[in-house]
Amino acid sequence: MSLASLAHASGNPRWIWSDGKIIAWDQATVHVNAAGHAGVTAVFEGIKAYVSRDGGHLQAFRLDDHLARLLHSARICRLDVPFDLAEAREGVLELLRVNEYRTDTYVRPWIFPEGVIREVMVPDGARCRLVIDSWPFQSALGAPRGCRAAVSSWTRPPDASTPARVKAFANYHNGRLALIEARQNGHDFPILLNDRRKVSEAPSSCVALVRDGQVVTPSLTSDVLQSITAGTVAELCAQLGIAMVHREVDRTELYLADELFLMGTGVEVLPIGAIDGLPVGDGSAGPVTSRIRQAYQDLVRGAGSPAHAGWLSPV
Repeated sequence: MSLASLAHASGNPRWIWSDGKIIAWDQATVHVNAAGHAGVTAVFEGIKAYVSRDGGHLQAFRLDDHLARLLHSARICRLDVPFDLAEAREGVLELLRVNEYRTDTYVRPWIFPEGVIREVMVPDGARCRLVIDSWPFQSALGAPRGCRAAVSSWTRPPDASTPARVKAFANYHNGRLALIEARQNGHDFPILLNDRRKVSEAPSSCVALVRDGQVVTPSLTSDVLQSITAGTVAELCAQLGIAMVHREVDRTELYLADELFLMGTGVEVLPIGAIDGLPVGDGSAGPVTSRIRQAYQDLVRGAGSPAHAGWLSPV
């Protein structure tokens, strides 16, 4: 079976966007000697495009915000990106069009050094490539889904060591170790503390607690990624009349929460039913989480407030 046939049979798209061109998925290759350094320095984004509530069209959610964060990550990592936000934006939309998606779709653009680099440390200003991939996903926003979480023995590195506000593949090794530990111990997701022993975040998602009707999330100085989903939830809370604060959070506050949930592009808004074996509420999504989750679902499907219509980019 050819690579092209294998790609189609396995559910991969027919096309990928690479350095300004749409090419066949099976032709998007790099030399094996380029793989290691590319992984160490690569920055990326996770973007979702949702089918509208009426099923008529696909629309990318907060596309410009994600691409801006991608370029910010590249700047901090001192990568030389040969494309601007407008070009990357058109690349994402073009890719979604040519693959003719009719279902919810995940989009992953990433930037990595071009060619084979022999230096152990990739030098600053190294010429980079921008590649955009995509694949269908199934949203869980409409399902009665929850998860079990546990505080990890692993800690989030501080900003002065490995800044979490950089969305880099290398940063996710920390979260990977925490996730393996959590699952081996019978949990679904870990929650990491930072080096000050304050709540930081979960791998690839932020954490929020609800107490006395107020939503609390760790501050941006708690070694967290500056989450676009958390920003969206903040806007929704304001719209719904739900108080929300950002501050340092102690581990024990998780045990006293009326509700807990994770939020991120991947998990969307995901209720936590237990933390370190302790039930959260009755173990199901609480009323505040449910309101936020429904509002988020309405928003990404194009049925939210007109004030946020600019967050949706029609394909």
